Amino acid sequence: MAKSEFNKYPYIEFNKEAPVYKGWKEIAEEINRRIEELNKSKVIIALECYHGVIEAEIFWELNAAVKFHFTMPTKSIFKKEAEISALIGNDLTEDPVFGRLNEYSLNDYFDPDKFEKARQEIERQKKGPVLVCGAGASTLAQADIIIYADMTRWEIIQRMRRNQIPNLGFENRDDSPAKKYKQAFFFDWRICDRHKRTLFDKWDYYLDTNEPVAPKMITGDTARSAIKQGAAEPFELVPYFDPGPWGGQWMKEICGLDKSVSNYAWCFNCVPEENSVLFKIGGSLIEMPAINIVFYCPEELLGKKVYDIFGAEFPIRFDFLDTMDGGNLSLQVHPTKEYIKQKFNWPYTQDESYYLMDAGTGANVYLGLKEGIVPEDFKRDLLKAEKGETVFPDEKYVEKWPVKKHDHVLIPAGTVHCSGAGCMVLEISSTPYIFTFKLWDWERMGLDGLPRPIHSEHGLNVIQFNRTVEWTRENLINMIEPLAEGDGWREEKTGLHELEFIETRRIWFQKEIEVITGESVNVLNLVEGDEITIEAADGEFQPLTVHYAETFVIPCSVKKYIIRPSAASKSNTFAVIRAYIR
Repeated sequence: MAKSEFNKYPYIEFNKEAPVYKGWKEIAEEINRRIEELNKSKVIIALECYHGVIEAEIFWELNAAVKFHFTMPTKSIFKKEAEISALIGNDLTEDPVFGRLNEYSLNDYFDPDKFEKARQEIERQKKGPVLVCGAGASTLAQADIIIYADMTRWEIIQRMRRNQIPNLGFENRDDSPAKKYKQAFFFDWRICDRHKRTLFDKWDYYLDTNEPVAPKMITGDTARSAIKQGAAEPFELVPYFDPGPWGGQWMKEICGLDKSVSNYAWCFNCVPEENSVLFKIGGSLIEMPAINIVFYCPEELLGKKVYDIFGAEFPIRFDFLDTMDGGNLSLQVHPTKEYIKQKFNWPYTQDESYYLMDAGTGANVYLGLKEGIVPEDFKRDLLKAEKGETVFPDEKYVEKWPVKKHDHVLIPAGTVHCSGAGCMVLEISSTPYIFTFKLWDWERMGLDGLPRPIHSEHGLNVIQFNRTVEWTRENLINMIEPLAEGDGWREEKTGLHELEFIETRRIWFQKEIEVITGESVNVLNLVEGDEITIEAADGEFQPLTVHYAETFVIPCSVKKYIIRPSAASKSNTFAVIRAYIR
């Protein structure tokens, strides 16, 4: 394995001069300046907070310098926890992992009487400054200044694991991270996202507190301009890495990770709902959720046709699964479209594929079922294994396929599958996130020492038992189709299956090539070669340097782009895998 110069902190260079207020002292000074500029006896400041923002920390820091005359935390207007639990219980469900997609809003969490009393109390104040702080702050009063304190998903997850934060409207910091994550996934984040989308054009300031000791604030105009720039040029998301019970060692070397960590199982490198994006403004980096680009500029980023189908959702997911010197993933299956809609109210399912970035000697993937098996025998043995009565005889039922570097394995929903040990997988899929039904986990414990949840009942309802060896060979293994070639390049179709809505193309090249974006956002990964440069065909954006194994996004607004070997490259051959919506 040759090391790459993998960039763990890519950023978009903001192309305008703009102020950045760094540290609580500068932030408070700017707020005080704005209050004085308004020249009013009563100034109302709404500090809107996304879930995960530690409101008490911000209040403590700002109150010392701004000297608020009156404060109102929005957590005081929430319904009681028992009331919220009763409200969301049917959609939260008793399942430890899965709930139902829903349409709850902040108003559903607010107690109407408490809300009205708080609103009247704010109105009675005759002088300011008045601070309304928390989720929904701007709904309580006509604010003179709106500050939006945002939070990236990965930092929220870390704060959950450290028991620093509860769920929205709750005081459950000490609940398990898995329980808090589930409630946040189905409720907190969706509720906050719905509210955030109504506020983009109202922001006076955008506050980044992902690093508590180093907060940074920019104006709302700067934040909106940065987001628009992100939707108009190629960019990379900030990847994050996490260990797992089956994790491997490949990413430690290739991505330059901490070698003292036992393993790294996952890298999420293009899931805008979960990844962040960095903007370099002056000499400072402002971090915000990448989903802000999807929310604020959906047509420019996704393309009109994709937006019409999916709404403000990013439907393509890239992530890494590392089992090099690790173990098998759990044997699993994804729900069919009908099942995920019926059971979980989700509009589309997780069709996916495994692109092999690398493979060790004897590496294989589990895919599809053997010929002639009896479904009832499969079900019986699977349920006995779930109860701990026996070891599931996977070799009796599931086919294993040898794989090598650059193979592409297609996995439409309903297909039993998993990556075996010794694989470095670039997973290309649609994005329903957590809807993976684990069938068998090789008698393994999670990193917390507890058994990981198994979902045999759901899984058995969606397994397509007709996807046996011959069907799998003819439909899912290396369905490579040459498309075109020219001087120093060739293009191949590699998938996905006709049941899936994502198209993937692989382009091999030794010299500069021009790519037409088409009517969909493009997501690419450099799967061969050390370094390339992405340039504008029309000069409208600055070049982007991409290293081996890095994923990058081309917004649909970029109609065509040039990919060429970088001047510093030492490679002779290059390849990118490119995904878009058909």
